[in-house]
Amino acid sequence: MSVSQTIRDFITLAIQSGGWMEMDRLYLENRVIAMIGENSLTQAEIRRVTESAVDLVDLLLIQAEKNKVITDLQTEKDMLESQLMDLMTPPPSVVNAYFAQYYSKDPVQATDYFFKLSKDNDYIKTREISRNIIFPAETEYGELEITINLSKPEKDPKQIAAERQAVKVDYPECMLCMENEGYKGRLNYPARTNHRIIRMNLDGESWGFQYSPYAYYDEHCIILSEEHRPMKITKATFQRLLKITEVLPHYFVGSNADLPIVGGSILSHDHYQGGRHTFPMAIAEMERTFELKAFPNIKAGIVKWPMSVIRLQGKNQKDLIEAANMIFQKWQTYSDKDLQIVAETEDGIQHHTITPIARRKDDLFEMDLVLRDNNVSEEYPDGIFHPHPDVQHIKKENIGLIEVMGLAVLPPRLESELKEVEKYLLDGDNSIADYHVEWADQLKTNNQITHENVTEIVQKAVGTVFARVLEDAGVFKRDVDGQEGFTRFIETL
Repeated sequence: MSVSQTIRDFITLAIQSGGWMEMDRLYLENRVIAMIGENSLTQAEIRRVTESAVDLVDLLLIQAEKNKVITDLQTEKDMLESQLMDLMTPPPSVVNAYFAQYYSKDPVQATDYFFKLSKDNDYIKTREISRNIIFPAETEYGELEITINLSKPEKDPKQIAAERQAVKVDYPECMLCMENEGYKGRLNYPARTNHRIIRMNLDGESWGFQYSPYAYYDEHCIILSEEHRPMKITKATFQRLLKITEVLPHYFVGSNADLPIVGGSILSHDHYQGGRHTFPMAIAEMERTFELKAFPNIKAGIVKWPMSVIRLQGKNQKDLIEAANMIFQKWQTYSDKDLQIVAETEDGIQHHTITPIARRKDDLFEMDLVLRDNNVSEEYPDGIFHPHPDVQHIKKENIGLIEVMGLAVLPPRLESELKEVEKYLLDGDNSIADYHVEWADQLKTNNQITHENVTEIVQKAVGTVFARVLEDAGVFKRDVDGQEGFTRFIETL
């Protein structure tokens, strides 16, 4: 296909995306010609396009590199791709108007529109996400979800060198700021020209709704404060989470904890994560219930889960907010030194917070409160309630909101390392990483391993380790002492 035909087809898709009219064709085609370093457009037909915009952009990037508009640096390609895909994306005001129009009919139609747009314009990196390795793992807590994250491409040495020389700029302040919308990007900051944010009013405050470029689950979205301010769990958090489930009743929404070690990766900007996905924790049932005397209309219970989770259900949002806040405040000051649970250390630092998750279940609002403690000790310098050293060969990073709910996001190194473990189990191949040897030897002892079952055995074992990772992060352990301790805390409510 000629360059001119590629440009014409690309602009046909841009017009179909809803941000332009046929009258804009020449203007748009000339924009693309300039962006990829061409001088003219030869004869090409306006026709029905069968290729995707992503496939056409690949061809345009090849031509831009030939014309020396960009080098082979991935960042330069990403920035030009984002600028080209911006033509495929209506302006923010138009996207918001379309969203509102669909929302007036049905919230699902509104998110369907915005989700499709974010995939079609390659803001959501569907091709990269498809590289992730995903498998289920059956455990005593139900079927957990395991993902080995391969979607973010590793940087080559030239890219790392270029980033070192790049001028430091504090704009946008972080990856979640509103100022990312339409931002060109730079050598050490991702391109966001084709990025759009839906404006939301949450109880008089301005928030934004967007999708995650590297989604870990179905319709993985982010709801972010317009103001760049630190994450903080307060009564207003519960209020906003429930409000979001009212606005988007087909989505769950949750917040990372607001302390280091137990918090997420971006604590500098107040935000929540949601989506159209049923996590293993949402399916897990309450294994025992208890009464909250101050809230007779709220059903409360402890969830059968490796972490310490209190579930609240009710029809009245106000009651749920007050009950959640009461439990949160009690937890912030609660200590049980026999179980190494310490609310405040001698230096006056608070160590207790929660990871809250809200969802709708039929006509009920449901909120899960996951109790968190970020203390460290001589024995566990990474965190007492953090993956312990014997499971860090699989997962060493913080346990954030997504992992809490039963979806493991594991590091890319495991793609090759688990293959080496399989070889070791089958024929004693010694290319295995040292930190996997003890685990692999246990698998060898406990299983009859064949070429047919080795992958299944290793994957199931990874799931078992992830369940242990979550147990490590649980403040009240699943043993007798831990559950008696949980009961003592419940009695204070």
